[in-house]
Amino acid sequence: MTRIISSLSEISAPYDALFCDLWGCLHNGVKAFPAAVEALQAYRAKGGKVVLLTNAPRPAKFVMESLDKLGCPRDAYDLVVSSGDAAQDAMFAGAVGKKVWHLGPSKDDGFFTEVPEEWQGQAEITRVDFDDAEGIVCTGPFDEVNEVPEDYRPKFLLAKMRELPMLCANPDIVVDLGDKRIYCAGALAALYEEMGGEAMYFGKPHPPIYDLARRKLSRLGGAEDARILAIGDGINTDVAGAAGEGIDCLFISSGLAHDQFGADPQNPDPELLRTWLEARQRDPLYTMGQLT
Repeated sequence: MTRIISSLSEISAPYDALFCDLWGCLHNGVKAFPAAVEALQAYRAKGGKVVLLTNAPRPAKFVMESLDKLGCPRDAYDLVVSSGDAAQDAMFAGAVGKKVWHLGPSKDDGFFTEVPEEWQGQAEITRVDFDDAEGIVCTGPFDEVNEVPEDYRPKFLLAKMRELPMLCANPDIVVDLGDKRIYCAGALAALYEEMGGEAMYFGKPHPPIYDLARRKLSRLGGAEDARILAIGDGINTDVAGAAGEGIDCLFISSGLAHDQFGADPQNPDPELLRTWLEARQRDPLYTMGQLT
C-alpha cells in the first residue's frame, strides 16, 4: 500500500537523484508552483541531483526557456530531459523516413531546427507536405486548445492507407492548461493505432527517455536505480514508467486525477486513493497531494 507523505524531505534522504515530471507537479502550464520549486531547491541544497523528466515534445533548450517564463528558476534543477530529446534521436536516425509531415503547432518547430550536436552534418530530415511524406512526426494537434483527436480521423485514414509510420514525440494523452484540459500527441497516436496505423513512442513510460536520462545524469556523477526517485502525476506515464524501470515512485495526486481523492488536493483520502490505485493495478511507493 502506498504511503501518504506530506513533504518530499520526509523520504528524500535515501535518494541521490530525482526524475521529476513537470506539468502537474512543478507547474500547470501557466505558472510554476512555489512550494514545488522550494522542495526541489532544498533537495539540491543537500547534494541531490534533479532531472526534470518531461514528455514535452520540444528539446530541452526550449523546455528550459518555457520554465523561465513560468517562473521556475534554474537553481531548482540540474538537467532537463524531454520526450522531444529522445524522439529527435529516432527521427534523425530515420525511424519514419527522411521526408516527414509535421503534425503539431508551430511552437514545436525547434524539434526540427535545433539539431543535436551528434547529428549535425549528417541529419537529412526534411519537412514536407502530407502528400509527399514518408512518415509523420506528431508533436500534438495543430490547435491544441480547440481541436480533438477525432478531427484528424480523415487524415489518419489516408495516412493508414499509405502505411505511413508515426513518431509520437509526446506520449501524454491530456494535460491541464490552467483550468482547461487539452489533448496531446499521445491521444492522436492512440487514435492512429486504433485505426490500424503504426505509432512509435519515446517518452514516458517507454524506455528510451529513461536511458537518455541515465546517460545525461552519469555526466554529473550518476546514480544507481535504487537511489533514484521518480515523481509524477501520470498514472500511465510517470508511475507506469517508474515501475517498468525498477525505480521508486512518488505519485502526485493533485495533478491529472485531482478530482478522484476527495475535496482537499493536498490531503488525498486514503480509501479513495487505495481503491483508485487498485483499479489501475499500480502501487507507487509514496503518494502526496502537491509536491512540497
